[in-house]
Amino acid sequence: MNPSVFRTASRHFQSANRLCRASAASRNASVRGYATAFNWEDPLVTSDLYTEEELAIQDTARQYCQERLLPRVLDAYRNENYDRQILTEMGELGLLGASIEGYGCAGVSTVASGLITKEVERVDSGYRSGMSVQSSLAMTAIHDFGTQELKDRLLPDLAKGKLAGCFGLTEPNHGSDPGSMETVAREHPTKKGYYLLSGTKTWITNSPISDIMIVWAKLQTTGKIRGFVVERSQCPPGTMETPAIKNKTALRASITGMIQLDDCPVPAENMFPEVQGLAGPFTCLNSARLGIAFGAMGALEDCLSRARTYALERKQFKGNPLAKYQLIQKKLADAATDAAYGTLAATQVARLKDAGKCTPEMISMVKRQNCDRALANSRMYASPFSCLLCLRHDIFYKTLG
Repeated sequence: MNPSVFRTASRHFQSANRLCRASAASRNASVRGYATAFNWEDPLVTSDLYTEEELAIQDTARQYCQERLLPRVLDAYRNENYDRQILTEMGELGLLGASIEGYGCAGVSTVASGLITKEVERVDSGYRSGMSVQSSLAMTAIHDFGTQELKDRLLPDLAKGKLAGCFGLTEPNHGSDPGSMETVAREHPTKKGYYLLSGTKTWITNSPISDIMIVWAKLQTTGKIRGFVVERSQCPPGTMETPAIKNKTALRASITGMIQLDDCPVPAENMFPEVQGLAGPFTCLNSARLGIAFGAMGALEDCLSRARTYALERKQFKGNPLAKYQLIQKKLADAATDAAYGTLAATQVARLKDAGKCTPEMISMVKRQNCDRALANSRMYASPFSCLLCLRHDIFYKTLG
């Protein structure tokens, strides 16, 4: 046997012995080999899998979200009002682009970044969307594919929330078919070293407030998809518009819009030099989707917490709390189980990503499954807890993320 494996097994054995001795000492409180209490908020003790740094980061994110985001969310949702200051606040805490090394970013693990996302989405999916677009899409694109000059110039201010970013891939006629995009980049006929971008992107989170736009377009000369960093401050009047999309039925606490380009001039050095095709945008989307896998579990845990509180407080049928009845208990148990399993799966994939062993299929699996279970459980709560549905119906749209 490998000595290190043996030592690890020995430590586990010694730990188990200590637990058993403690159990024997308090036999009236617990059965041998078992903990004395069950924590419904962390059923499988997933927190034991996180480092002290990861737990501290989660605590910081949760405190900020509960104290600063939660008081805003009802007004934001009802009035479709996204507070731009939120990005600045997140930047001050190091929550933006958290897994990026250098450039003023925290450089933490993918697990820690996922736990941040989980805490933000525990409050609202729209807030998570705004943060994910800034971090996983705009910043990741520049970090992974941009020139050193673009990284040095833009990433520090994006990390601080001084600049807002968005990601323009989806088009009106090609929502799920980005390979058929119509946005085109052609060489400027009179200004050497520039491209002219024309086309429309839609359903773009953050676009109305963005200073930096990652726009994917086909080169007119080759037909290859290339990425461009479009800076609002450098666009002449009339060449770029970012109108907001109003009257949404969900994700109303985030701001969504379009990017309309009409021969918008972009310096050639703002084009990503190496990446071509859909590998670029899909790399960024995979990063965001793993965050959504964590985030969906935060939203589900919030649903569970609200439903549990209601079930304990609401009295029906001879003054009994709803939580006394097995049908209600099953619904709560199903959600707790799905949230625990989903968090474990997301954590495992995040660890594999940091180890260089993750595949896109893994991310797709865990994102799809976690969104599906969050959606199914929130719908299930709509029957006995219909009054709670309005509080978290943003979760219905998780699968669109």
